[in-house]
Amino acid sequence: MSRVLARPEVGALAAAIVIFAFFYAIAPPFRTLPALATVLYASSTIGIVAVGVALLMIGGEFDLSAGVTVTTTALASAMICYQFSLNMWVGVVVSLLIALVIGFVNGYLVVRTGIPSFLITLSTFFILQGVNLGVTKLVTGTVATPNTSNLDGFDQARAIFASDVPLGFMTVKVTVLWWLVFVAVGTWLLLRTRTGNWITASGGNAASARAVGVPVRRVKIGLFMGVSFLAWFLGMHLLFNFSTVQAGLGVGNEFIYIIAAVVGGALLTGGYGSAVGSALGAFIFGMTTQGIVYAGWDPNWFRTFLGVMLLLAVMVNLYIKNYAAQRR
Repeated sequence: MSRVLARPEVGALAAAIVIFAFFYAIAPPFRTLPALATVLYASSTIGIVAVGVALLMIGGEFDLSAGVTVTTTALASAMICYQFSLNMWVGVVVSLLIALVIGFVNGYLVVRTGIPSFLITLSTFFILQGVNLGVTKLVTGTVATPNTSNLDGFDQARAIFASDVPLGFMTVKVTVLWWLVFVAVGTWLLLRTRTGNWITASGGNAASARAVGVPVRRVKIGLFMGVSFLAWFLGMHLLFNFSTVQAGLGVGNEFIYIIAAVVGGALLTGGYGSAVGSALGAFIFGMTTQGIVYAGWDPNWFRTFLGVMLLLAVMVNLYIKNYAAQRR
């Protein structure tokens, strides 16, 4: 029992069961398979990036630029291909390189200057937000990209990033399957590899980790680049799902990614958390956003519920962690 309670995702699992049962009981539309598919889709659009954010938080850092990075990559891919009449796959590759550069610069500045990642990535957030709006308006004359659905390669890319997958009993977006893949990879990385030990050690005590040979700088830069990679993936989904992208999209989502990771058991102080926990946190978010709608409630209360849920999750996770430590 002590080993079970010591798992970071235990509190999130209990909360997910309670919230699912609650909306299942009070909202009849919530009980249908199409509703479940919608919940899973909403969860995946948060959970994909939340996996990387959770790993970064376990490594002891934050990334407040993740939300706008999603938009930056989608805008870059769309405008480059549309303006130069290129195959969409060129935009996909170029935007990936842009995302990796953003992640590398964030990580490099954090480990090189010693400035808290909160401040570095907050600066990146404002820079990218301004670039997204300014460049899009300059190039297109509006705050949205042109429709790219007629460009070469669009349909092939859409099949990978934004297609519908029939499972027999219901149809889900392919992002749900990719989300599960990323969670599995993140879990394997944390629990079965030396890199996972390095991530936890870097977040727990960077000085001690460095003293025993852990390449703390490379680990943290790699984690920032991992967040940017997942942000790029979500950006490609948004582009190929809707064919156009609004320049102001994504602002505020960085906090939702962090909330999903924290609800899933990641500590703000680093060194503790899991990829599965981030998935459960995202699933709770998806159930809440859709459950409120299915229940017929005023959606304006959602942010209040989100804040209460975050506070309770932090308190429950801390209590369970301390209880498990005492049982040992």
